[in-house]
Amino acid sequence: ATWSSCSPDFGVQGVLDRFGQIAPKVLFTADGYRWAGKPIDSLSRARELVAALPDLVQTVVVPYDGDLEPASLDGFGAGAEVVSFEDFLARAEAGAEEEIPFAQLPFDHPLYILYSSGTTGLPKCMVHGAGGTLLQHLKELVLHTDLRRDDRIFYYTTCGWMMWNWLVSSLATGATVLLYDGSPFHAEKDSLFRMAAAERATVFGTSAKYLALAEKEGLAPGRDHDLSALRAVLSTGSPLAAESYRWVYSEIKEDLCLSSISGGTDLVSCFALGNPVGPVYRGELQTLGLGMAVEVWDEDGRPQPPGTKGELVCTQAFPSMPVAFWNDPGGERYREAYFDHYPGVWRHGDWVELKEHPEQVGMVVHGRSDATLNPGGVRIGTAEIYRQVEALEEVVEALVVGQEWQGDIRVVLFVRLREGLTLDEEGVEGIRRHIRAEATPRHVPAKVIQVADLPRTLSGKISELAVAAVIHGREVKNTEALANPEALEFFRDLDELAR
Repeated sequence: ATWSSCSPDFGVQGVLDRFGQIAPKVLFTADGYRWAGKPIDSLSRARELVAALPDLVQTVVVPYDGDLEPASLDGFGAGAEVVSFEDFLARAEAGAEEEIPFAQLPFDHPLYILYSSGTTGLPKCMVHGAGGTLLQHLKELVLHTDLRRDDRIFYYTTCGWMMWNWLVSSLATGATVLLYDGSPFHAEKDSLFRMAAAERATVFGTSAKYLALAEKEGLAPGRDHDLSALRAVLSTGSPLAAESYRWVYSEIKEDLCLSSISGGTDLVSCFALGNPVGPVYRGELQTLGLGMAVEVWDEDGRPQPPGTKGELVCTQAFPSMPVAFWNDPGGERYREAYFDHYPGVWRHGDWVELKEHPEQVGMVVHGRSDATLNPGGVRIGTAEIYRQVEALEEVVEALVVGQEWQGDIRVVLFVRLREGLTLDEEGVEGIRRHIRAEATPRHVPAKVIQVADLPRTLSGKISELAVAAVIHGREVKNTEALANPEALEFFRDLDELAR
């Protein structure tokens, strides 16, 4: 069997964009879930999905949000058999005396199908192999994270993000996996840290965005909770701001390993991770993945020295490369995705620079290379601006894009402020002064505009590409890939961008 999953908050079309391509035989669905204390029904969407997936043989309904009433299994229509999880297990127990055939499958037998975000078209269906995925994950968990058999590891992730697959592999080390379901700020702002203290978590994983928001909420987890068992904090999803490093060490714990890690769904793992026996430098990912031939290249394919920004490439094969894309028999889409820009060399799409130290080579991620800004012909990574803006107390989060303007590119910054605050001219100038002082004049936005919400993908990442398309009057090809597509309407035909 090959496993694929979507987060339960995906809309029907978002799931069909993924599952519709792979034609699953068995569908597991919960009857519902809870978010911020509110019950959310899943069965109405499940019924639509079952009707639209003709290859289904069986649908298994898990009573997650309460007792599953028999009537809950009604209304699925003809086609796939629909059973409760209880009946599904009872059938397995009834046949337990039969010998289970454990097939000896190839090393690269498909294990997972994961998906790209899909904001520029249908998501790519990446097939990851069993052997390569397990080898890569064990390397990262045991060597880069120092995960041991008696550890308790937590990562705040949905089952639609590759960090879920990474977390599950922790079981191969014998470690205990901690799971948290629901909003990270419900019912208390520090719910995740309360859980970490109560369960004696030794490894705590989350997103850079969560750490930044926790700081802005004024949380002091180390003061308010017993985190004596905690040995490592992991962060990914976006570059971790230098200010967040300071906050983790001052407000969570001073003697732990803060590992900002970076990779992606494409490799279901990382190119840069932590080093439990090395120093942590503020604003840097500690070290390159063991056995990963990572380099930084310029546009012409020339390797760049440490301290120079460029494209992240991997010049040699690695164990967790996708074994294929689904429904790509000739491999054309696979090659186009990674190997067309530099023939035969994996181009990841991150704009980075290496940092050389006596003990290790670290990395700074400046953003996605397809979202880099180019004012006056100078390439600027979006993360360089986010690091400065989100350090400001009044800013909750931000989004920056390049707008085509009078034959050049100008930098446009959108900010979401703390509740009750309004951005006036003085506030705009304050943001500009801070960016100029902490970065360069090139980084200073031509426009700073307040927004109520920012569009984000279903895995929670802010979608710069979707906003860039809207402000230039281009179609956003797949709004189903966004968790809140309605947020895009604000950016359409903005008067401030017409002058």
